[in-house]
Amino acid sequence: MTAQPEVPLASFAGDANPYPGGDPYADYRTADFPFERYVNLADRQLGAGVVAANDEFFAQRENLLLPGRAEFDPEHFGHKGKIMDGWETRRRRGASAEHPWPTDEDHDWALVRLGAPGVVRGVVVDTAHFRGNYPQAVSVEGASVPGSPSPEELLGGDVKWTTLVPRTAVGGHAANGFAVSVEQHFTHLRVNQHPDGGIARLRVYGEVVPDPEWLTVLGTFDVVALENGGQVEDASNLFYSPATNTIQPGRSRKMDDGWETRRRRDTGHDWIRYRLAARSEVRAIEIDTAYLKGNSAGWASVWARDGSAGDWVEVLPRTRLQPDTNHRFVLPAPVVGTHARVDIFPDGGISRLRLFGSLTEEGSAELRSRRQELGG
Repeated sequence: MTAQPEVPLASFAGDANPYPGGDPYADYRTADFPFERYVNLADRQLGAGVVAANDEFFAQRENLLLPGRAEFDPEHFGHKGKIMDGWETRRRRGASAEHPWPTDEDHDWALVRLGAPGVVRGVVVDTAHFRGNYPQAVSVEGASVPGSPSPEELLGGDVKWTTLVPRTAVGGHAANGFAVSVEQHFTHLRVNQHPDGGIARLRVYGEVVPDPEWLTVLGTFDVVALENGGQVEDASNLFYSPATNTIQPGRSRKMDDGWETRRRRDTGHDWIRYRLAARSEVRAIEIDTAYLKGNSAGWASVWARDGSAGDWVEVLPRTRLQPDTNHRFVLPAPVVGTHARVDIFPDGGISRLRLFGSLTEEGSAELRSRRQELGG
């Protein structure tokens, strides 16, 4: 993606007010963070998980990666106390009556496996509904560990952890956003809260950096898929849902798990532009309109170009689409490209776009070089 000028991020500090009743989000503190245009590398749909935590007495670590915003029920209590929709640890105590306070080094931690390893551009530590029980500060570290390491292996002394977010004060009941400028490849994060408390959600935004050896062994694969390094560069309209949905793993499960535009009242059309994993030969296309029954696109065409300055070439001419249907097209000849665009007419939506092909020698070499530069 094109580099954007740095903009100071909104920051929040201190307690939120006690819950006043009514809408629990009425006094929630949040902001638009520029790095949110990237994919969430910690998305469960991509395979992310919270593999371990040192403490989860009040609320489970797995809540950190749940989709959607945290919920709050003021009457929901259990045997251990208030049940929160997030990860919450018990209160830390000092060593003795003379020193009842936790030390400056005391902290709780959770290990997060990224669903799609890559370069982290920003992190959001969301403390929604944690008003008086949020951490005083947080820090985030990253590591690149091949394979499928156990929590014990990740905690071993031979793993190198790199600071992505230094220890920083955060606010309660707020979206605390941190831009990250470390140009490295990461597979796992360690999220620390100092000294204890609760975090509702964790979002890790960045760019997927796929394993070129794996893609080469696969041979034919979806060269625009998020998990393989594809990206949405731009779209004409994002009124109902993000264009990134169209390259998520699996089939759409409901209407908003796709891309849908507002209704047009002119003679134009809508579109999404993608960057492929690397330079590729595309041989087949799928356009899925699953769950889009009265609002699917009427027609669609697909275009490709080779290089950012290349000319757009029509790969699939304007073709009628059926609602709630997966459409498959085998191309008469392979098409080489680095970018793709799907045009829909006149408006509506699609749930998924799949471009099946393989890396060119140049594309494979490019991925290998980038992975080496990032230390992956």
